[in-house]
Amino acid sequence: MSPLLEARKVQKRFGGLHALSEVSLTINEGEVYGLIGPNGAGKTTLFNVLTGACVADDGAFVFKGSALPAGKPHEVVGRGIARTFQNIRLFRELTALENVMAGHHIRTKAGIWGILGQSRHTREEERRTTARAHELLDYVGIGRFAGVVSKNLPYGDQRRLEIARALATEPQLLALDEPAAGMNATETGQLRQLIEQIRADGVTVMLIEHDVMLVMGLCDRVAVLDFGRKIAEDVPAVVQKDEAVIAAYLGAGRHGH
Repeated sequence: MSPLLEARKVQKRFGGLHALSEVSLTINEGEVYGLIGPNGAGKTTLFNVLTGACVADDGAFVFKGSALPAGKPHEVVGRGIARTFQNIRLFRELTALENVMAGHHIRTKAGIWGILGQSRHTREEERRTTARAHELLDYVGIGRFAGVVSKNLPYGDQRRLEIARALATEPQLLALDEPAAGMNATETGQLRQLIEQIRADGVTVMLIEHDVMLVMGLCDRVAVLDFGRKIAEDVPAVVQKDEAVIAAYLGAGRHGH
């Protein structure tokens, strides 16, 4: 497997707090890669820097051999990285179908004049976008809710909708931030199957998740952050036995920070 994404000594400070301290890691093409750690370990900050939501103080992310633009989320999506959020960020007043169509917009070519004039090419592109959105809703298992306003969907289905919208941008790397949060055991099992299917269909997955059982059963490799530092990175069976990881989760050595 070849490296798809590399973090190279990424640093991020908020005031005096080192949210990320020289974090380096490599995600290979075709992997499901897990990122775990106690609350406040820096996991979401890493996602935010990766996807352009905030800018690193030092270091860089390299995607397919080229440095990613800092602080430019739209360009990062254009390069082939999509994400979901710990706190669901759907267009709450739009239908499920419209949310997914909005995600696909970055891959369409119609300019403002084409949209205003409704040229034949624009109409055809809109038809393809609508068809693709229906396909993706079916793919994540919520096709029957295409016409439902997203804020009215059950919580687990809102999570699936956010994944469908991210997939609509045609990513090579899908970054999922706490996708199982708030899900029951049945929903979590279905989510695992969906992530396995996404990987089987050629999309590399990076996953932040508090459900350690899900991570250990799903991921090819796992990195562990604690106080902004990477303390382990290996296959799940090795990471589970790592003394520094066990100490981080049990709280040993965490006093006075």
